[in-house]
Amino acid sequence: MISVAAAIIFRENKVLIARRAAHKHLAGYWEFPGGKIEPREEPEACLVRELAEELMIIIQVKHHIMDHIHNYGNFTITLKAYSCTFVSGEIILTDHDEVLWVNVDDLPSYHLAPADVPIANRLMQK
Repeated sequence: MISVAAAIIFRENKVLIARRAAHKHLAGYWEFPGGKIEPREEPEACLVRELAEELMIIIQVKHHIMDHIHNYGNFTITLKAYSCTFVSGEIILTDHDEVLWVNVDDLPSYHLAPADVPIANRLMQK
């Protein structure tokens, strides 16, 4: 099983989503940015590292929202979602081809990666 951390980054009542680039698995799907947790790495540290690497931004991890296990058929992930705040930086895309700040209630309008859907549903319940 692959452990993945997802940053639910809030700014001005909107949340950040990123579209997976054409060369990536699940290309074209929108997701909450993040990445694979390295061995002996805490999810919070993973998120700070991944967002700096992939979007060139600095975030602050606030608290854990939920975990979700999703089977993609040929692999399974545990997706660990954390509420985060945007601290600084200008978004520069390296692993995605687009990012958007969207209202939480608008998340169903986007073609979200299957593992991210339960997280979006949880956010819309609040």
